[in-house]
Amino acid sequence: MKKVLIINGHQYYDVVARGELTQHYIDKANEFFLNNGFDVKNTHIEKGYDIKEESDKLVWADYILLQYPVYWMGTPWITKKYFDEVLTQGVHYASDGRSREDASKTYGSGGLLSGKYMLSVTYNCPSSEFDNKNGFFDGLSLDEAHIATHKIFQFCGMDPLKTYSVHDIFKGDLNLDAELKKFESVLEKNFKN
Repeated sequence: MKKVLIINGHQYYDVVARGELTQHYIDKANEFFLNNGFDVKNTHIEKGYDIKEESDKLVWADYILLQYPVYWMGTPWITKKYFDEVLTQGVHYASDGRSREDASKTYGSGGLLSGKYMLSVTYNCPSSEFDNKNGFFDGLSLDEAHIATHKIFQFCGMDPLKTYSVHDIFKGDLNLDAELKKFESVLEKNFKN
């Protein structure tokens, strides 16, 4: 049985970020994985976590789905704190890869986890800001704009799956049903192989 860890990286802020949208995606992901025979574990970072238990979950998982709202161009600080604590104080998932005996082993090649991960992000910015040399992100793709988060998983030895993103969430015309169908379509491409 395939095993997936779903991490809810939301951080609550009254009025602007209560977590309802993130929870819709978490619920859809749980439904999808359970309906497709996955063994599922969840972590809701904001509700607290045990470092050893989270370390064990990361080792256990074949797949990780990280769902988070983008705050100031990255993960909420509690999500970064989660990775800092769990990866630094928990089980050691990586050496930095280098070796005095083998110069071909380079920095970042020592990851001890295996498996794959998927980022799923919610944004207020429009999707047109990515892959646009005149856009806010200076021509970067969505994944390039999230390089720090991708590098966490790469350093640990995991491979990326297609990223999902929803945009313009505060614009007032978000069709949640349509977006959840798009999300499920990405889940199917990523996990039904």
